[in-house]
Amino acid sequence: MKLRPRSVLSALGVAFTAYLGIGWPWWEGNFSDHWLATAAAVALYLAASWLAIFWGQRSGEVKRRGLVDDAGMTTGGGGPTLLPAWVAALALGTAAVVPSVVWASVDEAARTQPYATWTIGAIGALMAIVVVRRRPIVAAIGIVLLTIQGAFWIGLLPSLSLGLVGSAVWTAMAQLLMWSTDRASLESTQLTRLQRAASEWLASQAGRQRERRVQVQRALAVAGPVLTRTIATGGDLDAHERELARLAEGRMRDELRGRRLLDDDVRGVLEAARQRGANVTVLDEGGLDGLGERGLRVVRAELADVLRNAQSERIYIRTAPHETVAVTVVGRSREDGEDTVDLWREIALPLPDAEKRSAGAGR
Repeated sequence: MKLRPRSVLSALGVAFTAYLGIGWPWWEGNFSDHWLATAAAVALYLAASWLAIFWGQRSGEVKRRGLVDDAGMTTGGGGPTLLPAWVAALALGTAAVVPSVVWASVDEAARTQPYATWTIGAIGALMAIVVVRRRPIVAAIGIVLLTIQGAFWIGLLPSLSLGLVGSAVWTAMAQLLMWSTDRASLESTQLTRLQRAASEWLASQAGRQRERRVQVQRALAVAGPVLTRTIATGGDLDAHERELARLAEGRMRDELRGRRLLDDDVRGVLEAARQRGANVTVLDEGGLDGLGERGLRVVRAELADVLRNAQSERIYIRTAPHETVAVTVVGRSREDGEDTVDLWREIALPLPDAEKRSAGAGR
């Protein structure tokens, strides 16, 4: 069985408040004339204390107030949450009523006895619980009310010597502990986020390194034979070899600049366009980053159809972030000494599958 810190602290709180509420030596006092009021005061104290310990708050409201951080022990689901207002009001009412009821139920000469002054420590414990449940202002008001009642019934100095100082110190220490644990929780959360960001950055760098290695290998596979031949001949290539070098350069540029646009069909039509003498430029500037493999297949198939029928002397294929357009294909040729656009095609950005299904259902 795994014990959670909250469960252990709650059990300790219940045991301590139960000891303060019903463990005091009531038989030593003279409560016979006011036993009902005294019993009601004890019951009110126990009810307020245990409600303050156990009565929770809906997680949605806690998050809406900005008091939850799932990574922190003191601010997350396993730590103390904001005490509901009505429970805080009940605890404050208990602090204002119970001490006076108990002191009024005994003789004036016996009001400094343990069976009459137990309320000082009891209210202090209750206010410490209220602080832990994130109601420090309510707890401070409760300590002030306890001080006023103590000064009225037994005097300020006797109250201080009989536990009022300890109750105030409990409440203040509880607030200091909450501040320190919340700060530690926040710093732990920030550290976790920084570690996660560092891990993601390292993973992205490793991915980019692998991508660069793959691109270099492809470039070497495409241009390696031509480079070897060029080195072997000292750059003295014949017309056929120069044509092969031009085609190899084009293929290498395509692999480096627009790899996501390429499949076997697109590579084939690009090669055919270059073989007939066209100057082809492929440039991917991020317009396809949000597409999955199915959407890329649709774009590549349409691009291959467009290029298969293109007769332009210069062809520019470019992607860029756009709401509706995935790829723009522009072809230019010279006619009668004029440079004219004889090809313009925009390939639409495919809809995600979920949007396609919803659009189909709407029709």
